[in-house]
Amino acid sequence: MPEPVAADGGVVAAAPGRGAPLVDTHGRIHRDLRISLTDRCSLRCTYCMPEQGNEWLAKTSILTLDEIVRIAGIAAADGITTFRLTGGEPLLRTDIVEVVRRLSRITGPDGRPVEIAMTTNGIRLRELLPALADAGLSRLNISIDTLRRDRFRELTRRDRLDDVLDGIAAAAASDLRPVKLNAVAMRDVNVDEIVELVEFAIAHDAQMRFIEQMPLDAGHTWDRSRMVTQDEILEVLARRWTLTPVPGRGGAPAARWVLDGGPHTVGVIASVTAPFCGDCDRLRLTADGQLRNCLFSTTEYDLLPILRQTPSVIEAVDGDIDRMLRSCVRGKLPGHAINDPSFLQPARGMNAIGG
Repeated sequence: MPEPVAADGGVVAAAPGRGAPLVDTHGRIHRDLRISLTDRCSLRCTYCMPEQGNEWLAKTSILTLDEIVRIAGIAAADGITTFRLTGGEPLLRTDIVEVVRRLSRITGPDGRPVEIAMTTNGIRLRELLPALADAGLSRLNISIDTLRRDRFRELTRRDRLDDVLDGIAAAAASDLRPVKLNAVAMRDVNVDEIVELVEFAIAHDAQMRFIEQMPLDAGHTWDRSRMVTQDEILEVLARRWTLTPVPGRGGAPAARWVLDGGPHTVGVIASVTAPFCGDCDRLRLTADGQLRNCLFSTTEYDLLPILRQTPSVIEAVDGDIDRMLRSCVRGKLPGHAINDPSFLQPARGMNAIGG
């Protein structure tokens, strides 16, 4: 059996304790695996990818359903409790309902089933939500950066706002909770809609979350001076509501504030100005089988050679997958270093990494 090899060419060292928690060298226990199902998307958001000329992953490199389930089963045995399905746009995957169904059947060492969450642009949600919920989907994040048709068309280069709003309405009418709405805050684009977006979320029994724009666009055009910060977002919100911080954030990416004493809250994901790396409990799996220990990592750990060899003993392959997971976790840095002059933007755009 060949030794697993990291994407940088180094051999992955053996790690004892298969089935033990995934703990990095900084003491962080990993419980969340974000699984990208495709790099393709039905929108072309300006902060994510160009309108034309995208180089898509080869179909032969995309993980099959069986491969995803195999990796997920080993990860769950090692303490992963939540799988978040991302893309690209995960609802473009033709077997998406079966992906949810099979992942939802996985249990952890304590016998409890894992939680299946999804981040989507909502365009096919009305059509697929009943089947997804029946298959075991438990939570939804839906992206909605603007409520204005002209802005939506300009920002996404597609006239699909009605489809997104229809998907949000379907989620609000479902039993899935919590429903979270995500918006990237952008200067001269949607800052004047911050209050309106929160009011829209409240009307749909959802939590609005604003995201600081990060250096993850495929064109590498991110400009820090153009970024809307958490402080600016809170300043706008404080003109409309009394904000009370919610304690006990843990490893959650969003810091939250209660609006006017509750029950509604708003979140801000401030990866640039207030990073939460010290409590990060996430790993990422790209659609083409690369493990990543950070959204901004420049190193990947390639599972495809392990998955697609022809071993005589299945358990040996599972052991190699486990070892690769542990090597990925051990290689995790204390933080993403966005604010360091030496920071290098990942070569992949957000759609190829997984949202």
